[in-house]
Order: sequence, then structure tokens, then C-alpha cells
Amino acid sequence: MGRILAIDYGLKRTGIAVTDPERIIARALKTVPTAEVLAFLKKYCAEEKVDCIIVGMPRKMDGSESEISPHVKRFITTLRKMIPGIEVGEEDERFTSAIAQRSLIYSGVKKMQRRDKSLVDMTSAAILLQGYLERIK
Repeated sequence: MGRILAIDYGLKRTGIAVTDPERIIARALKTVPTAEVLAFLKKYCAEEKVDCIIVGMPRKMDGSESEISPHVKRFITTLRKMIPGIEVGEEDERFTSAIAQRSLIYSGVKKMQRRDKSLVDMTSAAILLQGYLERIK
């Protein structure tokens, strides 16, 4: 069984989370500059067995697409072409950034560290992935 990756795509930075090989636990992996994310994913998928990549789809409160949604859709299309043997799906990512901020506060991360957007991005990806794992079980 291969891992599942989750991606919190952003115009500047992209947070990445991954499951353990047994797909039990989601953990933050890394935040990568968006310009480098495709190269990172291609290399990671060549080194690790990955069965599925979940990309967070940003939506507004009413469920309609957000301003960044077209960028995310182009990214998904490119990702599917670049890594054809791996399933690529979408997952609603509403509230993941807010939940990530709260979880960092509750876990005792200092205010200065919480200002590091890369920490929030990869934590958001982990929350997205954990939600996906719970939904598919």
C-alpha cells in the first residue's frame, strides 16, 4: 500500500502532508515554494510509493469557487500529466487554515513561530489529509 499526499496549494508557497505507509496518520511534510512544487512532487513520488495525491480546493463559504480555484485546477491538470500513474483528487479545504492556526496555538507554538506562513501551510495540508482519511474510512 502506498502513501497518500495532500497539497495545500498557494500562489507563493505550497504545504505538503503525507500519510505513513499504512495510511493511519497524516503528518506535515514540508512547505515548498510553489514554483518548485512540481519538481519536488516528481522526485518524492519517484523515491516513495505514493498511490494518491489530494489537492485542497479552495471554496467560498457558499461552496462556490474562490479566486485561486482556477490556479489550483491548472495545477491539478499539470500534475496529472506529469505523474500519470498516480490518482489525483480534490478535497474541500474550507477552514483548514483557521483550524491550523488554532491547532498551533493549542499545541503551544509561540506567536513568532506561528507567523511563519510555511508552518501554517504544511499544518493545513496535514489537517486536509486527516480529514480525507477520516472521510474515506
